Amino acid sequence: MKKSEIYFSIALDDNRVPEAISWRATDAGDKIHFAKAINISLWDRDEAGTMKIDLWTKDMPVDEMKYFYIDTMGAMAQSIATATSDEVMAKKIQALCKELMEHVEQDRIKNEGK
Repeated sequence: MKKSEIYFSIALDDNRVPEAISWRATDAGDKIHFAKAINISLWDRDEAGTMKIDLWTKDMPVDEMKYFYIDTMGAMAQSIATATSDEVMAKKIQALCKELMEHVEQDRIKNEGK
């Protein structure tokens, strides 16, 4: 059986706030990639529930955080369609993403004028 591993490294400041996030995957070679935020969700087999890790660095701007979560939800819509063939659920998530994107864009335009 082939084995693949993903490694995350989180550099913390003195207050344990992430300053840098890096990751690498054994299937992607030795290259180290850097991120401003990560969102990891796992379905725990024994607890039959979701376990989450959400981390972001000090330099992650609020507007980018909003786009990150909208993108994450959009990817989840595609995943749910692929994994379950539930197109209704996928389309509802996509519609919410569209609504949220409009909200974020309107907020950005409003704040540019300030």
